[in-house]
Amino acid sequence: MLRQGLVVCIYATIVLVKCQESRIVNIHQGPVRGYKSQDGNYFGFFGIPFATAPKGVHRFKAPLPPPSWKEPLEAVNLNVACPQNDRDIQNIYLKRQEDCLIANIYVPESNVSNLPVYVSVHGGAFQYGYGEIKTPVNLMKSREIIVVSFNYRVGALGMLCLGTEDVPGNAGLKDQIALLRWVQKNIAAFGGNPHEVTIGGCSAGGSSVDILSASKLIKGLFNKVITQSGPNTASYSVQVDPISNAKMIARQLNFENVDDLEALEHFYKTTPLSVLSSIPLSNRTDSSVIFAPCVERDVGQEMVLHDYPARILAKGDYFKLPMLYGMTNMEGIYRLPFFEKWKDLMNQNFTLFLPDNLFFENEKDKAEVIRKLKYFYFGDDPVSEKNIMGYVKYISDVMFSYGTALTVRLHNEAGNEEVYLYEYSFVDKDQDYIPYTELRGATHCSQNAAFMDLGDENDLSEEYKQMKSILRKMWLNFIKTGKPVPENSSYPQWPPVSSGASPYMSLNTTPRLIKKDLLKDRFKLWDDIYKKHFRHPIPPTP
Repeated sequence: MLRQGLVVCIYATIVLVKCQESRIVNIHQGPVRGYKSQDGNYFGFFGIPFATAPKGVHRFKAPLPPPSWKEPLEAVNLNVACPQNDRDIQNIYLKRQEDCLIANIYVPESNVSNLPVYVSVHGGAFQYGYGEIKTPVNLMKSREIIVVSFNYRVGALGMLCLGTEDVPGNAGLKDQIALLRWVQKNIAAFGGNPHEVTIGGCSAGGSSVDILSASKLIKGLFNKVITQSGPNTASYSVQVDPISNAKMIARQLNFENVDDLEALEHFYKTTPLSVLSSIPLSNRTDSSVIFAPCVERDVGQEMVLHDYPARILAKGDYFKLPMLYGMTNMEGIYRLPFFEKWKDLMNQNFTLFLPDNLFFENEKDKAEVIRKLKYFYFGDDPVSEKNIMGYVKYISDVMFSYGTALTVRLHNEAGNEEVYLYEYSFVDKDQDYIPYTELRGATHCSQNAAFMDLGDENDLSEEYKQMKSILRKMWLNFIKTGKPVPENSSYPQWPPVSSGASPYMSLNTTPRLIKKDLLKDRFKLWDDIYKKHFRHPIPPTP
């Protein structure tokens, strides 16, 4: 199935391959040619179509089968991305195109076959991103696994949810399912083991893999999960009311006939994608993401999410798999750029900062919850520079921390005995202090930055190199065996969660096992609130 050793000189769009050793792999669609990396550690196969994105009025449907070919496909295209509002992506070569469902395969330079596979799901608030936004180049030095990255549809194109035959919802998640099915069908040709597939991601990527792990469609597609800073019970992970969201964005795009569902559907099916992606949909004060995954309405098609995740987990109605699950110790740092503006808004109207999956029957109940939250995080003082750490904790908890602890507890109660919980807290010596303090912490998705690439790592501090080495060893152990720390390791033994959210591993240059509940008091505050005021996500109901 493999042909290698050929040296080829070729010029391709953006990528110049200068007489590099190549390898041809015969997959079901036809032969693909990849090239050895300059460091000699791996062969890269970039831009392989794993599915076909439907176009025109069918743009919101599930993906179609991929194309096929007879001559070797030059797998060198690194810069394809799905249509998106991508102001934060610094890549001048990025090609945003509707036909964007491509996979990238990193195969170590090794004669070993049947290697474990890691499928990386990119983040980006479900609104932007692409497979190569984070790379595993340095990770490939281990030569122990195959890594797959890929694109999926984002924004309205990937997550608009109207509950109709043409716009059923979760197109982006269905792209992810299509990729996993493609891996099952083709990864053996690259030397991978289709029975040892781990999926992982951070932020929206973490939410994606966490949502998939609760889906009925995943049987046989993967057998381990790495969720980083992206619990499926977080307020941003699932739309509470997708029809209302669709109406709101349509109004912002000057379409007024939103109460006619047929007209609303026609608007989304015919409006240019550049227009649909023109409105930024993340960084909202209520911690929601407008176009995120949704609970689907049954329209006679495959459904990724038949119910909301918390209820699926509570019922135990899912495939229980080994999970490496956790977050950083100060997730909320990533929203410090909004602090100067948001502190004033918090003092003027704290209601704006309540998560959108809370519901109050009256203003008295809402006022009482606000009073409890403000006192817990800020005491009797207004939000200001003096209590900025309360702001960091509030953002951390409302978006990531509470959901992480809740999801782990639900797994534990459902009988999943292979959930390994962690809190990543490493801070490099040159990292900025939190403004107005002498404190530092690990921001959102710092653990994923340690696992994946930061480009050339030679100039990193010795402490960060050590942290990367520790975390990569643990993550690789999990990908290979389902356990992050083997029995004969020099690291502390890391048992799975046995009660609530305990124990968990504190990940720093000296890992420590903590035998108590993660965020006990902060979890109790939010759990009491959600038990009384949870607004559960609903499917789109025409």
